[in-house]
Amino acid sequence: MKFMMDLFSAEGMATLSFLGVVGLTFIGALIAVGARNIFHNVLGLALALFGVAGLFVYLNSPFVAMMEILIYVGAICIAICFAIMLSEPLYLPKPPRKPIKLLGAGLASGLIFAMLGLLMKKTTWVAAPERSTDWSITTLGHFLLTKYALIFEVISLVLLVAMLGAIVTARDGRGET
Repeated sequence: MKFMMDLFSAEGMATLSFLGVVGLTFIGALIAVGARNIFHNVLGLALALFGVAGLFVYLNSPFVAMMEILIYVGAICIAICFAIMLSEPLYLPKPPRKPIKLLGAGLASGLIFAMLGLLMKKTTWVAAPERSTDWSITTLGHFLLTKYALIFEVISLVLLVAMLGAIVTARDGRGET
């Protein structure tokens, strides 16, 4: 009887819900790596990421938990689902790759990597001063809409380009109408 009383106490319910969130994360991870259908793998990944968001709630980080759901579950998993649905079936033959395009892509990525490496080497890095800044949702929202507004806009442009690219890719597979 004492066990049942302990189970329905506040600490017992918190422990049970924590174990439920851990179980949700673990089951989602097992589905993500063990399912044979790629769409089921993505759904398992989304389930595991929901569980990770629940763990962030237990770590007293509700903002990080909401960002986990919005960014990883809401954006990345949905983008993966769109990519799966818009890609060509695996049984269709792939066109051969052109070596000149591979060489161009390799040179461009190598050049960008070298330039970023030089930029990092030539930059004078200064340690950030110790601040007692309030990192609440209000403060972060204020920074995103004032000081870091350009970054916020660039992210939205990247998402727009990704959506347009998905539409163009999907349209290429269909005949002209």
